[in-house]
Amino acid sequence: MNNIVLRIILSFIGLVLLQVLVCSNINFLGEINPYVYVIFIILYPVTNNRLLFIFLSFFIGYTVDIFLDSGGVHAAASVAIAYIRPLFLKFSFGAAYDYQSIKFSNIDFSRRLIYFLLLIVIHHLILFSLVVFDKTKAVLILQQTVYSSSFTLILSLLFSSLFSRKET
Repeated sequence: MNNIVLRIILSFIGLVLLQVLVCSNINFLGEINPYVYVIFIILYPVTNNRLLFIFLSFFIGYTVDIFLDSGGVHAAASVAIAYIRPLFLKFSFGAAYDYQSIKFSNIDFSRRLIYFLLLIVIHHLILFSLVVFDKTKAVLILQQTVYSSSFTLILSLLFSSLFSRKET
């Protein structure tokens, strides 16, 4: 089996297990949970098949939904950020994305931070909008988005730094 395919499968399984068994049970300050499975969508290889990527994004969100009994909100948020990811790749990395020469392990911290932050905030905004689904509770949606996005961003940057290989 191809090394990249094996790495994608292992990261998929590992992130789902980490999300379901550890991160979903944190409940920091009573309601803040990190959603680290979005790392899979954020760091998925740029040069791979886009249709497969959107399907895998749906599947990781759906798998988390099954375990957390959340009715499809994770799948919807995952597909949304998978679909718009090329816009944020182009915004964050410019010409490097046009030539599909991005290696996330070689990108400077500020660009990686902006890219991670944008996708995580959008994911969480969609997720909590669907969970709450009440426009009169917009402050609650924004509050949960900000807090959980901050927690997720810190863990995502930490995990991506720990598990990435520097290529020179």
